[in-house]
Amino acid sequence: MHEHYNLKRRQFIKISGMALGTGLLEACTPTNKNLSVSQASEKSNSIKLGLSWKAEAEYGGFYQAVATGIYRDYGLEVEIQPIPPQGNTTQLLMGGLVDFTIGQGISTLQAVAQGIPKITLAAIFQDEIQVLLTHPGVGNDSLDKLKGKPVFITAGLSSTYWPLLAKKYGYTADQQRPYNFNVTPFLVNKNSAQEGILTSEPYLIEKEGGFKPIILPLKETGLNPYAFTIDTTKQLVADNPNLVERFVDASIEGWYSYLENPEPGNELIKQDNPEMTDELMSFALNKIAEYDPIRSGDAKTLGIGAMSDDRWKTLAEQLIEVGVLDANFNYKDAYTLEFVNKGVDYYTESIKFIVKC
Repeated sequence: MHEHYNLKRRQFIKISGMALGTGLLEACTPTNKNLSVSQASEKSNSIKLGLSWKAEAEYGGFYQAVATGIYRDYGLEVEIQPIPPQGNTTQLLMGGLVDFTIGQGISTLQAVAQGIPKITLAAIFQDEIQVLLTHPGVGNDSLDKLKGKPVFITAGLSSTYWPLLAKKYGYTADQQRPYNFNVTPFLVNKNSAQEGILTSEPYLIEKEGGFKPIILPLKETGLNPYAFTIDTTKQLVADNPNLVERFVDASIEGWYSYLENPEPGNELIKQDNPEMTDELMSFALNKIAEYDPIRSGDAKTLGIGAMSDDRWKTLAEQLIEVGVLDANFNYKDAYTLEFVNKGVDYYTESIKFIVKC
């Protein structure tokens, strides 16, 4: 299975060691670059990737892989499909309407516990970027101080993090208020908290409220699931592991490229989501750089997308302990390490070459 990728790596290592001259110049032409990869790849495959939201910087690496031709170099034709908030990515995946989706570790475990043959292939975000936001200057500067305070929250977060918040800090159900992706109710209630994504809601609150909210990362609860995961069906992994591996590798290389120079991906994001501004994408990328959820943890050495058995085991045990999951299922059915943990150099050799050329 790995013959194509070992060849690709050897070719880039050989190129990087060349002296400057006609060989290097020829290698930097688009034709030669595409040939060196396509010679070892299968014929082009069409893929539909379903996002878990509208197009935004949090999906930048996937858009980058389209914009820069990285998917094409792996013999793939990828169509990215943003999914509206009310969409169910698992249903779309199981129904065959998309081939891969962007998900989250908890949702995959929940699906597997229900007997749904879904599987996670890679974790783009090593750390959870869901947060609670509070007003400055009122004393709500830690999660434990929110006991008894109104919290605007979605049903998804209510069913996952709330049981842990209740057990650890004494939160009660009557604190919950529905969050409908409108920050106004939070803005008018200075003693409240609001759910958000690190890279989005803080920006909206600054713009609409005129102040910087206090950011309380939910990973501080101790529950830190993989986020923005690449998911697919177990059937696809069994039937076409080569296609799966090419898609995962290309997506990861897209992320390295995006973090190096996000402009190509950002242009496609704006096409898919006209509401997306350069200012918001810059804010999101700055937050990603500040908190470093993508290249932290095991990804430092094993490469973007890294996962480990220990992290998945811990997550499953935590969810079982607070009653989110029943103990009668095998958490190992929720993921595979077959397509990740190849090392940073595996993904970055070709990206450095592409950027240089």
